[in-house]
Formats: sequence, structure tokens, C-alpha cells
Amino acid sequence: MDHSHHMGMSYMDSNSTMQPSHHHPATSASHSHDGGDSHMMMMPMTFYFGFKNVELLFSGLVINTAGEMAGAFVAVFLLAMFYEGLKIARESLLRKSQVSIRYNSMPVPGPNGTILMETHKTVGQQMLSFPHLLQTVLHIIQVVISYFLMLIFMTYNGYLCIAVAAGAGTGYFLFSWKKAVVVDITEHCH
Repeated sequence: MDHSHHMGMSYMDSNSTMQPSHHHPATSASHSHDGGDSHMMMMPMTFYFGFKNVELLFSGLVINTAGEMAGAFVAVFLLAMFYEGLKIARESLLRKSQVSIRYNSMPVPGPNGTILMETHKTVGQQMLSFPHLLQTVLHIIQVVISYFLMLIFMTYNGYLCIAVAAGAGTGYFLFSWKKAVVVDITEHCH
């Protein structure tokens, strides 16, 4: 495999002399192995606080100024808040859309050798229904947003990482306080 193009040289064929390869200034930073030019920025692997040449999710979305970073911070913060709100909204919709409630009774041993009847509620949902279709679409949106937030965090930009964490925390604070918490008082192992 010929790797001479990494040094600014290329071979025309096995009998020709070495000649400098032609590079465009915009694409000279990288050159793909299949012969085509590709644009690729080096991604930092440690946390940093900066706003110059910060690529955000898409190659055309590059942050270069403090104002752009502030705008990106607000957008990422709101996206993380929306993600938390979406999770709670899906839970709420699921509770509202549950159908076919069944009650099952079963005998359980009681005090002094008696038998008590304990009733359990079973809740189901139909697969081919609008609520299930809506849950499916919302699940897809939730998964895509969660991967976007993960990729934003993986830029290792401190400002964007703080925006993800602060937005998720704020969203949880604002949306989860109404969430019903069931506490089993018979459970002693936590």
C-alpha cells in the first residue's frame, strides 16, 4: 500500500519518478486512503474550554466566536431539558393510554394459618393502537436526542458538557417533581 501521499508526494505508477502531489489549501489537512480528499478535524481527547473551531454534530456547524458558543450553550441546554421532559411525558402518556385492566385474585397465607385473598391489577396495551404508535414515534425521537447529547458531550468541550449536564438537571428538576413515586414499605433492602 502506497502511503507517500501523506508526505506530500505521490507515485504516478511504478516506473515514473516521484512528483509532488497536488493539494488544495482547504483540504490539505487530510487525505483519504481511497484517493479522494476528505475534510476531517482532529478531535480533542481531553476536556478543554474554548470556542475556536468547535465542530458541533455536523461538519457545517462550527463554533468560532464567544457569541456562537453562548448560542450553542443555550441550544444544547434546552435540548437536554427537552429530553428530560420528553421522558416524563412518555411515562405520563403510557399511564393514560393503558387499557384492558384485569384483576386477579390469589390465595396467600395469613396470620394463624388463615388464607387471605390478595388482588392484583394487571394493565396492558394494544399493539395496533394510536397510543402505541405515538409512544413508538416519541421513543425514536428520544433515542435520537439522547445520541445527539452523547455526541455533544463527546466533543470534550467544557462549555458544551456543562450545558448537557445543567440542561438535564434542570429538566429533571422541572418535570420530574410530579412523577409518582411508589414506595413499597415492606421492602427493606435498598
